[in-house]
Amino acid sequence: MVVIMKPNFTPEQLQEAIQAMKAGGVQVNISKGSETTVLGAEGNAAGIDQELLEQLPGVEKVMRVTEPYKKANRKFHPDDSVIDLGGGALIGGKKLAVIAGPCSVESEAQITAVAQAVRESGACALRGGAFKPRTSPYSFQGLECEGLNLLQKAKEATGLPIVTEIMGTEYVELFEECVDVIQVGARNMQNFDLLKKLGKRTTKPILLKRGLSATIEEWLMSAEYIMAGGNQKVILCERGIRTFETFTRNTLDLSAVLAVKSLSHLPVVVDPSHACGKAWMVERMAMAAVATGADGLIIEVHNDPKNALCDGAQSLTPDQFTDVMGKLAAVAPCVGREV
Repeated sequence: MVVIMKPNFTPEQLQEAIQAMKAGGVQVNISKGSETTVLGAEGNAAGIDQELLEQLPGVEKVMRVTEPYKKANRKFHPDDSVIDLGGGALIGGKKLAVIAGPCSVESEAQITAVAQAVRESGACALRGGAFKPRTSPYSFQGLECEGLNLLQKAKEATGLPIVTEIMGTEYVELFEECVDVIQVGARNMQNFDLLKKLGKRTTKPILLKRGLSATIEEWLMSAEYIMAGGNQKVILCERGIRTFETFTRNTLDLSAVLAVKSLSHLPVVVDPSHACGKAWMVERMAMAAVATGADGLIIEVHNDPKNALCDGAQSLTPDQFTDVMGKLAAVAPCVGREV
């Protein structure tokens, strides 16, 4: 249940509405937007006297919420959430957030060179895999903790906040110390123990990728696990879903961006690199993502894609990334954004 207050409500009327809700056995979450103040019921709202609430002088409207996700729901939080990635980089506002870097960290020279290149082209954060979940146990698994150290060196050299993927609950404290944005990969989207720990044990932003076969509701419910634990800084990432099509690595579901933006206040970014698996497709899919209303992009960039240890076929060179940023700068104003 959500209670929408009138524009000119008084503090006394607000407290009266809150007490009426608490009398029904729920906790109350207060969301103050630019134009609207919303009271959200946390818990079973069956005991709330809806008729009484509607008659209170400061109350505009009372609505029952049928969706199982509450904290991620736009009805509870009408205004778009804006999340600080670190270093002054924001996601969810007018400025498009572009996160770029290699699929995996390979060496100090490689990650630092790419970080410098993407920063010069306008990226606001550096992505790079230290721990790599791979389909084959014989594939390169990442440099792990050494990779985190190299990411920190790249951050020192460029000032870019670090975005990297976590693999399990045992790494939460480590990532809290040395990572700016913690990425939950598609394979871990429904790792509920990990989601709960990220909600309770860290205040860092969580970039939550959509699972390979996850519905939009399942994706939002995974975000709800993190938010229910106390961490409200969730960023959703559409990275393609598994369909019968084999030409591309995955099928990029841009309709999900529109759907989620209508259902939730959380920022949404798109990963065209993992979705398509082909570098030549990234530019157009990135432009399309911006046109659909995405708040940001994650783009893989490598200084030597042909010799990359992981996902070279979908990685842009620094020069190609510069060209893409130029195209995005032209498209963004058409949908009220800027790069």
